[in-house]
Amino acid sequence: MNKVWFITGCSTGFGRALANEVLASGYNAVITARKVSDVEDIVVQYPNNAIAVKLDVTNKAEIALSVESALQKFGQIDVLVNNAGIGYFGAIEESDDDEVRKMFEINVFGLGNMINAVLPTMRKQRSGHIVNIASIGGLVGFPGIGYYNATKFAVDGLSESLSKEVAHLGIKVTVICPSGFRTDWAGRSANNAKVSIDDYAPSAHQNKDTIRGYSGQQPGDPARAAKAIVKAVESENPPLRLLLGAAALKNGRIKLDVLKNDFDTWAETSVGADFPTN
Repeated sequence: MNKVWFITGCSTGFGRALANEVLASGYNAVITARKVSDVEDIVVQYPNNAIAVKLDVTNKAEIALSVESALQKFGQIDVLVNNAGIGYFGAIEESDDDEVRKMFEINVFGLGNMINAVLPTMRKQRSGHIVNIASIGGLVGFPGIGYYNATKFAVDGLSESLSKEVAHLGIKVTVICPSGFRTDWAGRSANNAKVSIDDYAPSAHQNKDTIRGYSGQQPGDPARAAKAIVKAVESENPPLRLLLGAAALKNGRIKLDVLKNDFDTWAETSVGADFPTN
């Protein structure tokens, strides 16, 4: 049987583009969204290879039902793509606790719950691939989206640990780190902090305005990103981290240089924190 992909958050953006690419490539797919009506147009084109399932990743009962539906239809889950997520704009000091916790529930805990729901099947199969959609903002912190960065840094760290826990079981893990793509992330999928502090105008507010300003004009193409993700999953040696977009690669390399400079400059102090060796 063809591999079965299970993709969260398919109503728009990366999830929708990936659902179309996966099905067009001949795979089976479980296409999920909070409203099934948002993805029925995709599934109707592939009646034998796809099912649409209602899923809110913060609802454990819906997670369990969606995984059971996938197994009843296809008997296996080979690739889990954790794409569902939201953004939030605001300086750290401006950010609202409820909004931040909501974002963590979706971006981190919802993702973790999905992984835990699918792992028993993948462990039994002794195979599988977990793909977590993070962000270049999971490797590099930017002003104005600090708590969003925090959720994606969490996804990156969780994914790296998970990759080391499950490698011997034949399960692979890849973190996708995109830069600006033409999705709804910078539009309706991200709220603004209600509080605005003038002192953050040249940092957090400026970056927020820049990101909001090019929403819909980002250089990244979701369809090309979908092809890149499928290519990575099909690879014999997929990367732990896959950066997507020229800006992601540029900022990732800058971060590497910053880390190397700090590590090398303070190497003596770092080593000096240990007990002396004989």
